[in-house]
Amino acid sequence: MERSGTPVKPAPCEKKDRARLVWIWVVGISFVVAGTNHFANPEPYLAMMPGYLLWPHALVQISGIAEILGGVGFLFHGTRPAAAWGLIALLVAVFPANLNVALHGWPGIDVPRWIFWARLPLQLLFLWWVYRIGNANSNRPKNARD
Repeated sequence: MERSGTPVKPAPCEKKDRARLVWIWVVGISFVVAGTNHFANPEPYLAMMPGYLLWPHALVQISGIAEILGGVGFLFHGTRPAAAWGLIALLVAVFPANLNVALHGWPGIDVPRWIFWARLPLQLLFLWWVYRIGNANSNRPKNARD
């Protein structure tokens, strides 16, 4: 509060920094939770795998580990840009499974097929989001707060 008793409004850049910090945590925690789910409940991930991919169980586990590590790395300033690029690579790598679901359905998941098709462009948006949040201000001074 100022001396006059009126609250000090945060500067627009402070609001922007707070919003970015929230998004950093949303992205990081989302990937950690999704990656953990690859181990707790692997069946949906196995069901969406294209038949031409070898070792589906191993691929589900590898992608789960990558999501967990990428999500944790996203939470720290020093590792965020590398984690963002790793998560982008992961999102590109799992795109065939999402395309397979759009083309052939998702066994055990009973929703209209158009939802699976709608997920595909949303993944491009998610790629951009991870890039934008993960690499914004990556050239900021090391002592800048995130």
